[in-house]
Amino acid sequence: MKFTKMHGIGNDYVYVNCFQETVENPSETARIVSDRHFGIGGDGMILIKPSAIADCEMDMYNMDGSQGAMCGNGIRCVAKYAYDYGIVDKTSISIATKSGIKYLDLTVENGKVRRVKVNMGAPILDTDRIPVLSRQTPMINVPVLVEGQEYCVTAVSMGNPHAIVYMEDVDHLDIEKIGPGFEHHEIFPDRVNTEFVKVVDRHTLQMRVWERGSGETLACGTGACAVAVASILNGYVDGTEPVTVKLLGGDLEIFWDRDADLVYMTGPATTVFDGEIHL
Repeated sequence: MKFTKMHGIGNDYVYVNCFQETVENPSETARIVSDRHFGIGGDGMILIKPSAIADCEMDMYNMDGSQGAMCGNGIRCVAKYAYDYGIVDKTSISIATKSGIKYLDLTVENGKVRRVKVNMGAPILDTDRIPVLSRQTPMINVPVLVEGQEYCVTAVSMGNPHAIVYMEDVDHLDIEKIGPGFEHHEIFPDRVNTEFVKVVDRHTLQMRVWERGSGETLACGTGACAVAVASILNGYVDGTEPVTVKLLGGDLEIFWDRDADLVYMTGPATTVFDGEIHL
C-alpha cells in the first residue's frame, strides 16, 4: 500500500490516496500502520477518497481502529495533499467528512500548500447532539466528578465531542492518569476528547489534549476550536479577534464569527515522506 506521512503541528497521520489505492479493512489497517515500532507510526490513518458532493472525501481512523467523524489537523493535510498531488488545481476547495462538507482556503507558496484556513462550521452546544448526559444545556463550567476529583467542564462538539477543563498548570498535569477517566466517563456515551487549558491572556490559550482512541497527541484541531469557543463562552478571552491556541506541536489561530456562527481554523500542513508498506 502506497502512503504519505503528513502532520499538522505534530498531529501525524498516515494518508492513503484512495483514488488509486483500495483499503479492504481500514480499521485493522489503521491499527497496523499507526504502530510506532512495528508500523509506520502515527495518530491514525486518513483515507482520501473520491466524492460525488465535494472535491474529495476524508475518512479518519484513530490508532485503535475506531473511526472519527472529523479531524481539524487532518483535514488541512488532506487539502494540501489534494493540491500538491494534483487531485485539485484550485485554492478554494471542499472536503466531505462524517461531520458534513467543510470548505477550505489554501495558501500556496512555490507551488506547494503551506497554510490552510478551514471553515469548521458552527459549534454544537446542545448536549444531546454532543453527546453528553447533562441536565444543563449548554453545559458550561459544570462540576463533574472524575476519578474522585471534581472538575468544572464545558462541553462543545466541533464534529467530535470535547470536554474542556481549565487549570493553572497544564505542563505538569499527569494526563496519562486523568485522560482515560474523562474519555470513558459515563456521561459521555460516545467517549470524549478532553482539553486541559491554561488561559495565558485575553487572546492566548495553552492546551494539552487527550484524544479518544489515541491518547495524548501533540495537537488537535477540533479541540483547539472547541477550546476557543468554550473560552469565549466562559469570558476568558476576547471573541472579537482571532485566538491563538498553543499546543505541544505548535500554534493554531481560531476565530469564532458569532454573527454567522462559524468557526475558522488556520494553521500549517506538512508532508514528511512518501512510502510503501507491505501488509
